Amino acid sequence: MSNREYDIILFGSTSFVGKIVANYLVNEHVEANLNWAMAARSMEKLSALKASFGEKGQNVPLIEADSSDEESLKSMCGRAGVIISTVGPYALYGELLIKQCALSGTDYVDLTGEPQWIKRMIAGYENDAKASGARIIHSCGFDSIPSDLGVMFLQGHALASFGSACKQVKMRVKAMQGGASGGTIASGVNLYKEAAADPALRKEMRDFYSLCPTDHQFTERQANISVEYDEDFKAWVGPFIMASINTRIVLRSNALRDGFYTDNFRYDEGMLMGNGPKGKSRAKRLAFGSKFGGLVMSISLFRWFVNKFFLPKPGEGPSPEKQLRGFYDLRFLGRTDKGDEIRVKVTGDRDPGYGSTAKMLAQAAISLRRDVDKNLVAGGFWTPATAFNHKLIERLQDYAGMSFEVESNVPPAVLEAQESEIDSSTNSRN
Repeated sequence: MSNREYDIILFGSTSFVGKIVANYLVNEHVEANLNWAMAARSMEKLSALKASFGEKGQNVPLIEADSSDEESLKSMCGRAGVIISTVGPYALYGELLIKQCALSGTDYVDLTGEPQWIKRMIAGYENDAKASGARIIHSCGFDSIPSDLGVMFLQGHALASFGSACKQVKMRVKAMQGGASGGTIASGVNLYKEAAADPALRKEMRDFYSLCPTDHQFTERQANISVEYDEDFKAWVGPFIMASINTRIVLRSNALRDGFYTDNFRYDEGMLMGNGPKGKSRAKRLAFGSKFGGLVMSISLFRWFVNKFFLPKPGEGPSPEKQLRGFYDLRFLGRTDKGDEIRVKVTGDRDPGYGSTAKMLAQAAISLRRDVDKNLVAGGFWTPATAFNHKLIERLQDYAGMSFEVESNVPPAVLEAQESEIDSSTNSRN
């Protein structure tokens, strides 16, 4: 691995997200002595992308490789320490690359949010990855780094403050602004298409522990949020579209560390919609839209019609200006068996799924190459929280526009009293 020609190869450089990652590596985060290359199936498109970077990109090597050409993937993997893959939907185009990384001992990161595909890859190639030493880490973008590392960060502080991990953690999206790309839409459409034809997959999609090792002993019932009032956040909560993948990744992290958090660990995600009747109404509309959208996408004719005339196509997505205006603010609350509580805030600048995801993905690859000791994290399929350490959180805060901070570890009643006092003081001044 130390003798590989390139530290990192960005495969899918000419895709929508791939271009953002490449631009970030060329123009924003210049890592000292990082030897990296761009790869895609079209040398013509790669050359055009390189030319668009001007003088800064003139020394970036180009590699021609196709997701359906196993020999080209084998050759590419033999030259890289880490492969970043942005070629999705991964369920359609990702397996051969996983196979070659697992066989060649090449580390790998991607941004997939497709749990059914992740499960298939673990079943098919984990033994090969363990034998070769390849560390394969899925979901290194907005799904699921903020959730997975947010929980890891919270639990670390809980252990330091209380002497025990939290048995329950909630993640609530306080605010978020961003758009969807055609590639992400295509991944979702493909999942509905697979599920419509496979009853076993539909059952799997209802199993929160579907990505945990088959011998896991967890029996704690997990929550699937629709509409509810959350007393901890004093707000109505609706469903969060990324919860299905994030929850499974977080629960797999707990399983891989043998119940590192707790054996009876509970985790759920939702979107804060506000207090009072208006908040309740917004939560209900969000839940209805989610259910209706799922129903539409489960019917082949409707799925074709919506995909044909209403959804963005692969290669399309939010403009650079919209990406820069995007942001997210996530709040975590953890509670121990004894009732001790801790609150954590995770934020990020730029569009969560694209501008921010590109930076997360790049930093994950760099950290895997430079910060993660193979003697401590051996070959196999890992999650962000089990593969990476505090150094990735530091990288994300230093170079990727993210923040991880403890808001409090005092009882809610004390917080409410403090907030009431502040409000009274503010009102008196006004």
